Amino acid sequence: MAPALLAVRYGTLVSLAVVLLALWYRSPVEDVLDERLHKVLTSLLRAEGKVGIDNFDKPRVAIGFGGCVDIVVDSIKLLNKLGIRPSLSPIHHDYIQTEEQLSQSFSYFFPPGAASERYVANNTLFNKLVDASKTLPGNRWALGGNAAVMAKRLAFEGCDVLLGGRFSQQITDILSEHVLVAGKPVDDPDIHLIMEYPTGAQWGEYISRRANRYIVHSDKHNPLLDSMEDFESQLQDFKPDLLVVGGLQMMDNFPFQEGVRGTRLKKLSNLLQSAENSTGVHFEMASFVDESLMNELLSQVMPYADSLGMNEQELPNLLSLLKGKNITVLSDPNPRVATVLDQMRELYRLVNSERKLPGKGKPLTRLHVHTLAFQAIIVTLGSSWKNTMSATAKASLTANRHVCGSPHINPTKAKLIMDDSFSISRQEGSQRISFQETRPVSCWEEADYEICVAPVLVCTDVYQTAGGGDNISAAGLVLQI
Repeated sequence: MAPALLAVRYGTLVSLAVVLLALWYRSPVEDVLDERLHKVLTSLLRAEGKVGIDNFDKPRVAIGFGGCVDIVVDSIKLLNKLGIRPSLSPIHHDYIQTEEQLSQSFSYFFPPGAASERYVANNTLFNKLVDASKTLPGNRWALGGNAAVMAKRLAFEGCDVLLGGRFSQQITDILSEHVLVAGKPVDDPDIHLIMEYPTGAQWGEYISRRANRYIVHSDKHNPLLDSMEDFESQLQDFKPDLLVVGGLQMMDNFPFQEGVRGTRLKKLSNLLQSAENSTGVHFEMASFVDESLMNELLSQVMPYADSLGMNEQELPNLLSLLKGKNITVLSDPNPRVATVLDQMRELYRLVNSERKLPGKGKPLTRLHVHTLAFQAIIVTLGSSWKNTMSATAKASLTANRHVCGSPHINPTKAKLIMDDSFSISRQEGSQRISFQETRPVSCWEEADYEICVAPVLVCTDVYQTAGGGDNISAAGLVLQI
């Protein structure tokens, strides 16, 4: 049996053992407070375990583009070390040029606990931030970048992966043997600074409503998709079951020479259109603020994706653009289930209405939205996507595993924040679904699709938030291809 599969099964057994031990030793008060949580965890583990990976016929996933080295730090400690004070005028900036803009931007996203990612146009400022981070106690380094993080998760879950990206030889050497890198090595890889903060963190008068991160970068390789030619040359022989595209937010507000961005996106569009009909295509959304880039993605990339993945901030952003409005920079970081489901239905309907026209792309058959409190997946009935219930459960469990930094789920370090029942729509008279501890994943059919919703066991001892969406989306895809 493959080591990755053994690790997954071992992790499930350990999680179950922790549940049983906790049930055995809990106090009467804990018995009342925690019984529901234990039941939910046991049921989610059971739902996830209904489907496994065939070790003799591993899914093959090709994923691009890019990757980097992450340096992860406590955001408040870093800002204090540099003497950057909270701004009295929180402002959203498309990119960062000065310390004052960084203060204003961080002050804008930090109180609601909304994830954000911004390009730093000032190399001197970015290097100052990185140099200070290197000397900050508790900093740590990790493999970063949407494509690379998803590739790592896919390989861990039992897939063979072709990764389009440029890395130093040291990084390539530590990747799983099941990850084949398509891209020439670089001596100086791109660095992303991950400024993390927990729920209740305080910066001046500002207090964060939830744990999240603010990411800054000054990439040179990733915005150019400069591994695409090597990736394309190996794609046909690799014969993937699934083609994943992520990391395109690195192009956001990057100072391209005239015409370069459009040329690169057109080449990517041609690559996606050349994929075999039997190959699913997934596009992973991210934090975009450049409206012109988003409009290019809407015409060049998204029409050729069968599946989309995004969080609670990216969903209304994309929906707003599709409806002809401006980008939505900041949305509710803790939306209700009914709100998200209505937005998903509208996105599904708008995209597929557009794609019915000749030359407008292929139908959207899968949509996965990950939030802090729950996971929701829509899959077209009769499509090639399978195991939606188990995939939704796996996505939920992966959220806890990643954020807590452990494959073993400890129920004493988790909580449920999803309501005891939820409406399936904001429309008056809509059906309400009661939460069942022994069957926590709720699935039902509407129109031409199935919807599944699962609660997240929210980690209360946060190790990391960066990369959460990438790990969650990748884990959900594993069981559906």
